[in-house]
Amino acid sequence: MKDVKALIQGCKDGSAKDQRALYERFSGMLFSIALRYTKCREDAEDVVQDSFVKIFKHIHSYSRDFSFEGWMRRIVINTSITHYRKNLKHAYHHDVEDLGWTPRDLEAWRDPEFTAEELQLAISKMPNGYRMVFNLYIIEGFKHQEIADQLGIDVNTSKSQLSRARKYLQRTLATLSARAKY
Repeated sequence: MKDVKALIQGCKDGSAKDQRALYERFSGMLFSIALRYTKCREDAEDVVQDSFVKIFKHIHSYSRDFSFEGWMRRIVINTSITHYRKNLKHAYHHDVEDLGWTPRDLEAWRDPEFTAEELQLAISKMPNGYRMVFNLYIIEGFKHQEIADQLGIDVNTSKSQLSRARKYLQRTLATLSARAKY
């Protein structure tokens, strides 16, 4: 099995065999990133495919001064954002009302234990805008100004979407925790 540097060089030279090997080595990782930003597996698959087209098209611009995985990750995130913007006009957005927490709700929230799959499922069920801002801020570590610039929204919109995403996630996990108790 070739090392990554050799695969990169093979891709720069136009080797279809090396492109396939690079795809097979990194597609799973990139798919998991895309899945965090899209609403379903099919959209994530589209994002990954579009990302690999960009990766192979622009591999000559990759500089060894940076992490190759980081470079590809950035392409997937940007492609996910483009996909989100393109489909934004088709999205149905509904706000989640502020929750009135009762002492019982707060008690149920104190010490829950959730699996990674349960957390990922709860995040994936968020409305698109909430999920996009949540992932960019919490998981990727972007600042609100960077998110606003990437998504073409106001900084305050980014902040409110994050706040609503957190409330949505808390409500979803509190419901899950309450079900587990009974």
